[in-house]
Amino acid sequence: MLGIQEVLEENLAIEAENLTKKFGKFVAVNHINLKIKKGETFGLLGPNGAGKTTTIRMITGVIKPSDGYVKVFGMNVAKERKKILRYIGYMPQKFSLYEDLTVEENIKLYGRLQGIIGTSLRERVKELLERFYLWEFRKRLAGRLSGGMKQRLALATALVHDPKLLILDEPTAGVDPPLRRRFWKYFKELNKEGKTILVTTHYMDEAENCDRLALMNRGSIIAEGTPREIKKKALGGELIEIRFEGELDPYKLPGVKSVLDDSGQRYLLIVEDAGLYLPKIVKKAEELGTKILVAAPVYVSLEEAFIRFMGEAE
Repeated sequence: MLGIQEVLEENLAIEAENLTKKFGKFVAVNHINLKIKKGETFGLLGPNGAGKTTTIRMITGVIKPSDGYVKVFGMNVAKERKKILRYIGYMPQKFSLYEDLTVEENIKLYGRLQGIIGTSLRERVKELLERFYLWEFRKRLAGRLSGGMKQRLALATALVHDPKLLILDEPTAGVDPPLRRRFWKYFKELNKEGKTILVTTHYMDEAENCDRLALMNRGSIIAEGTPREIKKKALGGELIEIRFEGELDPYKLPGVKSVLDDSGQRYLLIVEDAGLYLPKIVKKAEELGTKILVAAPVYVSLEEAFIRFMGEAE
């Protein structure tokens, strides 16, 4: 019978311990720890230069860590990279396919490199061309594709061997908003099919789609959790707004941890759980003789949370 630690390790797609990368005196990634569960969509979020791509390159074994280790599905990347690559589909930030080959030829080539041949390869290529709306462009040279089509081709190629883990490095960088939404639709479909997805992005709105996130800055992880958890950590709770008539002492209301704004007859209040405390606050205010005009949770973006964490780090 497996112990608790063994069970936890069995459920991990990626485990990084004290992962570090130095280039001379420059520390690109600074002793980070990651545990990414099988079947989740995990985001590495942060500005350009935060260390996201370097982290990805160590996870895929493209570069070796200066310290620490990475395991993928329990296998040490440093020792079993060739075996691990069978389970990984990697879409790099920069388009790296052969521009003098056609769309179809690129997918076939990478399929053969993964050991797929004959009818299985032909069927898989056709399936991917149709899924990512590339069928009518299958004879076009990759170098003559638009930016969005190149990204779709790169994703199709990363999926040719039906990997269990999909690693996407800034997959929507430079892509227009409608296509960004389409890509995230693809990612959600792939996740529902059982694939674990690790994605890096500097688009804060996109990161809301992830099950869990790690915020990176200057090579370090400054916060980790679900989008909701990260926002709560940044604010110290959840934000609600109330507008009222009359007088009201906010600290007589249940669950209030702090007041961000008390301009006139409007309060912005921090509470532990907005859904739990909002009805209690309205009820208590009315008991105190105050008429409530508006009472609602306030949306907080990941960008606002990130800025707060950045300020604390500084």
